[in-house]
Amino acid sequence: MEFRKLTVSDLPSLLELYRQLDENDDQCSFEQSKKGWDEIEDNSNIQYFGAIDDGKVVSTCYAVYIPNLTRGSRGICFIENVVTDKEYRNRGLASKVIDMAIAFAKEHHCYKAILQSGTSRTETHRFYENKGFNGTSKKAFDMRLD
Repeated sequence: MEFRKLTVSDLPSLLELYRQLDENDDQCSFEQSKKGWDEIEDNSNIQYFGAIDDGKVVSTCYAVYIPNLTRGSRGICFIENVVTDKEYRNRGLASKVIDMAIAFAKEHHCYKAILQSGTSRTETHRFYENKGFNGTSKKAFDMRLD
């Protein structure tokens, strides 16, 4: 098992794993995703992390560093799309890729990391709380723009 930042060569496998994240999500074509990846790759404030088994991405998350003007100009890190292949769950893989995202946040001197999760995923919420995330300190709101 290899743990590292993902590259464009991991994109097909990453897209396949994302099918398990939300089966109702309309998957983009590889060509569309590649255009998005090119933008991501050009932005050092965005990093994708993964656990790779024999060339296959089996666990992942991404982290975005956001500069900030409060808290002594210390930034924020937003962690999103945490997913582990159903055949690889309960092996500590998600914990390790989240640790990579947290290390990225610390390298950028962030004062906090934010992670969102679907409201009904209570077992996952306990996992995040065990990682040190506080599920009651803030209330998140989102607006779907579709």
